[in-house]
Amino acid sequence: MGLCRLLAWNGLSALRLSLPYHDQRMPPELHRADYIVSANVARTLQVCRQAVLDARRAVAWLASQGYDRIGILGTSLGSCLALLTTAHEPLIQVEALNHISPDFADVVWRGLSTRHVRESMDGHIELDLLRTLWQPISPRWYLDRLRDRQTLLVYARYDLTFPVDLSEELVKAFRDQHIPHEVAVLRCGHYSTGKAPFKFVDGWLLTRFLKKALLDQGLGIRD
Repeated sequence: MGLCRLLAWNGLSALRLSLPYHDQRMPPELHRADYIVSANVARTLQVCRQAVLDARRAVAWLASQGYDRIGILGTSLGSCLALLTTAHEPLIQVEALNHISPDFADVVWRGLSTRHVRESMDGHIELDLLRTLWQPISPRWYLDRLRDRQTLLVYARYDLTFPVDLSEELVKAFRDQHIPHEVAVLRCGHYSTGKAPFKFVDGWLLTRFLKKALLDQGLGIRD
């Protein structure tokens, strides 16, 4: 909500979406949004697909209200879903991705915050197979669709949830495939991004990029 206010103060209208099984969308039997990323491989696919569909419907509504310069911003799991939405939604011109990785499976397998999911999978599935099954929700397979978009990639130097080498791998993939992008590296961890002073730096980076990129769209400027 603070980021939405910051965007508004900078002249950008902001529509905030709750992911499936988050906030008021969480069933009463859950205490956290376990269903969106879990050891249930098929349900994880389905719920992430639902999140992308939700975002695309929101974008369609914005366009129906007269908005013709539309960007998307996502953090952590939301950054993956924002990229997938951009790859599938031609109305999105700009994306700001906050905490990044090329592969959904690798983050779950190695990340500190998803250790409980990995433990549930141990002895039942290997990482290579999981990568294959979760390929439809892994960013690396959609980069070719982003050549006509503007992208900001942000990652944290001491992130234990989105391991840094994975973030750097996605940046390298953008660079090797000549996908237009900018990069920013925060000197903090995953959750400390939301704490002062890092949240102010992150908010400034995201807002500055979105404001400039969307203004460029209005002027007809493309990289």
